[in-house]
Amino acid sequence: MAAKTFNINIQGYWRDANKSGLPSHSGVYFVYVSSYDQKSGKVTLNRLIYIGESEDVNARVLNHEKNNEWLKYISYGEELCFSTGQVESLYRIRVEAAYIFNHKPPVNTEYKNSFPFDLTTIISTGETALLNTNFTVYRT
Repeated sequence: MAAKTFNINIQGYWRDANKSGLPSHSGVYFVYVSSYDQKSGKVTLNRLIYIGESEDVNARVLNHEKNNEWLKYISYGEELCFSTGQVESLYRIRVEAAYIFNHKPPVNTEYKNSFPFDLTTIISTGETALLNTNFTVYRT
């Protein structure tokens, strides 16, 4: 594969109670620890803890084997929150790896310290809180 730039439009945010509303598209997803203010209806993202990829983001998040591990990062008054970006199936793992290598979320293990793909540039738009919106990752 050659150097490639990906433009990812991030959609979000789905609170844990509403995660069944996540799109059923091929793409990457982001798991956050968040706080929800019931009076204002506002969600505040506190920390990015995991990045994943799936052919069907909705089904993957609803049945994720790391859910209990994610919950270990939740303190009183916090909850999980999710966002997602659509990515063509052929490039999902490469895009996921670039996000992980750049952000190093605590629950991820693979791709945190190495990036096995050619030069990859990610440009994120949309709901990008806590994400670096424009970065390039080099093969390590």
